[in-house]
Amino acid sequence: MANGQWYPPEWPERIRALAAGGLTPVTPRRAATVMLLRDPGPAVHMLRRRASMAFAGGAYAYPGGGVDPRDDDRAIGWAGPTRACWAARLGVDETAAQAIVCAAVRETYEESGVLLAGPTADSVTGDTTGDDWEADRAALVARELSFAEFLDRRGLVLRSDLLGAWARWITPEFEARRYDTFFFVAVLPEGQRTRNASTEADRTVWTTPAEAAAGYDRGELLMMPPTIATLRALTAYGTAAEALAAADGRDLTPVLARARLERGEIVLSWPGHDEFTKHVPGATTGEVPGTAPGHVPDAATENGGASV
Repeated sequence: MANGQWYPPEWPERIRALAAGGLTPVTPRRAATVMLLRDPGPAVHMLRRRASMAFAGGAYAYPGGGVDPRDDDRAIGWAGPTRACWAARLGVDETAAQAIVCAAVRETYEESGVLLAGPTADSVTGDTTGDDWEADRAALVARELSFAEFLDRRGLVLRSDLLGAWARWITPEFEARRYDTFFFVAVLPEGQRTRNASTEADRTVWTTPAEAAAGYDRGELLMMPPTIATLRALTAYGTAAEALAAADGRDLTPVLARARLERGEIVLSWPGHDEFTKHVPGATTGEVPGTAPGHVPDAATENGGASV
C-alpha cells in the first residue's frame, strides 16, 4: 500500500456487477461529521474506527454519524443562522437543513463529549463530563432521548453559528453502505474537552492536519478519501478561527466517485481529486452505468448516515 487510502477488496467485483446490471445502488443515508479544531496548530480531533467495524474498520475519521428521524423536530432550541440560511448553504430544504445541522451537533456530543450549545444565543455550556451529563449522553446514543428533548431539559439552544459547512461527499454507488455526508468545522469551545465517548472507536487523537496527512502518505494511517481530502484543505490555515471563517467560501458541490472500464481495467476516480484515482486490472472495456460524470442522487430522497 503506497499510502493509507481505504479501499475495500470487494469493490472491483461490485463495480463489475454494477456494469453488468446485476447491482442496484442503494439510496445514500444522510449524515454529518464535524472537524473539531483547537489551537495551536490548529489541531484537529480524530478517532480511529474499531477494526471490527463493518464499514471502514481501522480508518481514522471525525466524530459524526447519521441523521436521527427526530433531528428535524421543530421544537428544537436554535440560535445562529436561520434554517432558511442553512437550507440555502447546504442545498436542501429547511427541514433537512435542520436535521443535518442537528445531527452534526448531536453526534459530536455523543462521540466526543463536546457540546455546541449554550443557555443563550451568545454563550456556550462549559464542562460536560459530570455523571448527569454522561447519563444524558448515553440516553441520546441509545435513542431513548431526542436531541430536542435533551436541549429543552437543560434549557439550552443549539449554536448553529459555531459550525461552518466545509464539504459534501457521497459514497460511491457500488458500495453497499452509502452515505451522503456533510462535513463541518467547529472550534472547541472554551472549558470543554474531548474524550473517546464512541463505542465505534478504539482511539482518539489531537493532531495537526499536516501531521495526519503525512502519516497517511507514509501508509501509517488508514483514511477514506473524504477524510484525507478535508485534512489537506485544512493545512492552509494557521488558526482554528481562520479555518472556521473560511468555511463560508467553501464549495459544497457533492463529490461522488465514478468508475469506468477502460482497456481491460477498472478506472475509479473522484472528480476534482486526482490523487485517489485507482486502476484495477482484469475488466472488460465499457462504461459503468449510474456513475456518469455529474450524476448525484436526488437529495430529497435520502434519509440518514455514518462517520467518514
